[in-house]
Amino acid sequence: MDALVALLTALWAMLPAYVPNNAAVLAGGGTPIDAGRTWHGKRLLGDGKTWRGTAVGVSAGALLAVGLDWLAPAASDALGVSLPGFPLPIVFALPAGAMLGDVLASFLKRRTGRDRGAAFPLLDQLDFVVAALALAALAAPTWFGEVFTLPVLAVVLVVTPVLHVVTNGIAYLLGLKEEPW
Repeated sequence: MDALVALLTALWAMLPAYVPNNAAVLAGGGTPIDAGRTWHGKRLLGDGKTWRGTAVGVSAGALLAVGLDWLAPAASDALGVSLPGFPLPIVFALPAGAMLGDVLASFLKRRTGRDRGAAFPLLDQLDFVVAALALAALAAPTWFGEVFTLPVLAVVLVVTPVLHVVTNGIAYLLGLKEEPW
């Protein structure tokens, strides 16, 4: 597979998973998912993981997937690349998986003694990707296998950490995040 095709396919297919956490930050606030509960003296997740943020994140990713699905034929023609559409299970699996990955990473951070916002290299950059891909593979295995070929997966795993660091840095500079990671 051509490198440019793999790059375009990876970015297109992952957009519904890339957007939810950013949308959740913008929505922010509300009732924490863990409702303040603790486990072994530490919060389960912390105040940063809220029901409103999760709902907004999943909704934003799902709406984006629907929009991309509608745009796929025209974008494919314009770019000369066959971009994938998003079947209904994937419309929800990618953004829900992204949010789930972020929640699981928060849980892991609390268990390892890290405070909210503390850096956890690689986990911070790939938590949402791994969970989004896993949920997508479960929701639509045939679609997943056709879209996320080895070259596309390689691009996702290399490009995502870079995109994550850049977008979080921008959000930090704009005052939308308290830390740049």
